[in-house]
Amino acid sequence: MWFVLIGVAMLVMNFVGFGPIGEWTWREDWWLMLLPFACAVAWWTWSDMTGMTQRKAMAKEDLKRDNRRDESLSKLGLGPKGKKKR
Repeated sequence: MWFVLIGVAMLVMNFVGFGPIGEWTWREDWWLMLLPFACAVAWWTWSDMTGMTQRKAMAKEDLKRDNRRDESLSKLGLGPKGKKKR
């Protein structure tokens, strides 16, 4: 996501003519302006191929499940798992 945000910021800077990026031309420096988007595609491809995206999604689902379980136990008066009443 960061690569996309950087790419959009660079395009806006080029469009308004701000800083050194504003001096770039599409004819000569097109690859510099599109480089962050290529990096984003490469990053997303790598993260999908290595399973990182799926692992993050599974961890998020596990956390939601554990929170629901703890909430249900606490409503029943049993408290969250791992804590014993004395």
